[in-house]
Order: sequence, then structure tokens, then C-alpha cells
Amino acid sequence: MNLVVIEPRKQRHCSECRRGPLVLHVVEFNAPVCLACADLAHLVYLPRGNAALTRRAREASALSAVVVRHNRRRTRYERQGILVEEAALVLAEAACLADAESRARRRVRDAARRAEHDVRTTAALTAEILRLFPHCPQERARVIAAHASVRGSGRVGRTAAGRALDESAVTAAVRAAVRHDDTEYDALLMAGVPRFRARERVAARIGAVLARWRGDTE
Repeated sequence: MNLVVIEPRKQRHCSECRRGPLVLHVVEFNAPVCLACADLAHLVYLPRGNAALTRRAREASALSAVVVRHNRRRTRYERQGILVEEAALVLAEAACLADAESRARRRVRDAARRAEHDVRTTAALTAEILRLFPHCPQERARVIAAHASVRGSGRVGRTAAGRALDESAVTAAVRAAVRHDDTEYDALLMAGVPRFRARERVAARIGAVLARWRGDTE
């Protein structure tokens, strides 16, 4: 079970010693308590961002706590870092420095594997676009595939259906590209036209382009 320390957004004062405003506090019996009164003042703060250092520091620390802050937009508490014993942090930093070179080499290898996989994904998606739309210019098909399969984008090419080259998913990617690049859709949105009305106004133009690329108009 993790001890939780809060980084408050509003000014808080300790319910025991009355010191404040507090930078960090715990909650006991629904009231804020400073780290000194909570017997946590000897811990040092390690912000998030270095997963290896955080893991090693927590493993080496007999006592630790998770620091969270409330995100009002998402209405939830989010991790900001941890509190650990200073000696544990020193050990963790030394361990990370000792294997920094090997971790750097591993990151390079992982990046190369991801890049190779991305190339294969884009090539497969390009081939499927050209199968479904044989009159689509090859370079255009490649650009659409590359855009749709950007890692971490959440676009069609990164969905399960897109990776499986599902026909409806591939067609959706092509339709989206045509909507943005071959119609006035973006200009309509910038002019304040609601999205569903803008889509209605460009639907015929999109249909004509897709029909031409499929060869339906010949």
C-alpha cells in the first residue's frame, strides 16, 4: 500500500502545528498534516520523469510516499513524483549512472526496431490502399498511409482494425485524407461551420474523388 502525499493547489495549514501554507501534506482524519508532523520530513522529493531512477529509489528506500496533485480538468489526482530516503536516492543515482551506457544502447536498438516496424506497417497500408483504390497516385497512397500510421497518433492505421488492414478502416483513412486535402472542409471549420454541416457540404466531393480512385467513373 502506498503512502500518499498531496501537493495542494490551495493554501493549506497543518491541523496539528498550524504551520503553512504547506508545499506538501498528508491527510489524516480529513485534515491536512505537514510532513514534519507526519514523520515524513526526512524524505527527499524525486519528480517523475525517470522511470529507472524512480524504481530503484523506491526499492532501496525503507519508507517512501507517492506525491499527487489534483487535475481539475480531468477531475482526478495525478502522480507528480515520490518521496524517498536520501540514502536510497544516492544509491539509485549511482546505479543508473553505472548502466547508463547499456540503457542508451538498448534505447537505440528499440528505436531501430520501432522504425523498422513502422516502415512495414506503412508499406502494408500503402499496398492495401492501392488495392482498394487502384487509380490513386502511388505517392499519394504512401503519404496517406504514413499519416494514418504515425506511432502514438491514435489514427486509423494504429487501431486494431487498421493494423489488420480491415477494408472499412483503410477506406476511412483515405476518406479522411481526401476530406482534409481535397475539399474546403478545413476552411469551413475555420469559418465557424459546425463539423457535421461541413461534412455534409463536402460529402459529394469526397465521393467523386474516391469513385475516380476506385475506377468507378471509367
